[in-house]
Amino acid sequence: MSYILFADDNEDMRLVVRDLLESSGHEVALAPDGRGALASLQAREPDLLILDLAMPGMSGLEVCRAVKANPFTARVPVLMLTGQGNIDSKIQGFDAGADDYLPKPFDPRELRARVGALVRLVRREADRNPTSGLPGGRAIEDEIARRVEKRAPFAVCYLDLDNFKPFADTFGFAVADEVIRGMGTAVRDAASLGGTGNFVGHIGGDDFIVVATVHNAEAISRDAAVRFRQVIGHALGADALARGTYSGLDRDGKMKEFPLASVSTAVLTVDPARWESIAHLGTVAAETKRRAKQQGSGTIVVEAV
Repeated sequence: MSYILFADDNEDMRLVVRDLLESSGHEVALAPDGRGALASLQAREPDLLILDLAMPGMSGLEVCRAVKANPFTARVPVLMLTGQGNIDSKIQGFDAGADDYLPKPFDPRELRARVGALVRLVRREADRNPTSGLPGGRAIEDEIARRVEKRAPFAVCYLDLDNFKPFADTFGFAVADEVIRGMGTAVRDAASLGGTGNFVGHIGGDDFIVVATVHNAEAISRDAAVRFRQVIGHALGADALARGTYSGLDRDGKMKEFPLASVSTAVLTVDPARWESIAHLGTVAAETKRRAKQQGSGTIVVEAV
């Protein structure tokens, strides 16, 4: 049985969808607006989040962006269920990170089918990332929960690649995947130097996690960044590495110089006595990573949680 959270400001629609999904064997929680949905998600992570696009206070798009920006909730699939079925609304939903889109009015059979497909997909991908081979999803959460239960402080390093999208656009998915695999190896090798008890995970895309002791977290982060520079140098060659840039086409099809991809890191020192939730940790991680990127490519920012 799956746990599904549905947010819609229309009470009749909430009840209809709840009855429909409960009749298919799912557990369903309801939220009357976007802020209520985020509060419910903080309390308990759903297997699927269904959002109405237009809600007062905080729209479904804004909720979706917040969920996908949080590294520990980004894997939750989002189905946009809305009366705005035009192509512009669909593009907005997908740009916000939605995984699927179903306009109202809908056929109950199609809703059941889409819900089932999204739940199966996230379960299939939860245990290990297919590109890097590193643990992901539930395995990362289980490791953090295990550290919290030990009641000893620890650190979570959230490593993210800067300037990676133009690199992937320029050189294609095959080369980009090879660099992601190299990043996974770089992070794993850096973590191994910090001790045998460190955990390395791959959240997805270009986001990686190391769970380590507080005293060696920054050293692991710095070493991973140095190792990744070797990875990107291998992909682009010594000349590009020396210049710090490479040539590629921008979105307008014009040739320009792009900066090399590099690593920014949010290091979160966790005190289990102050622990709130994995979702809260993810919110702090996303904000800390944003500050690291603002301070310049390759920055490490440390934050206590």
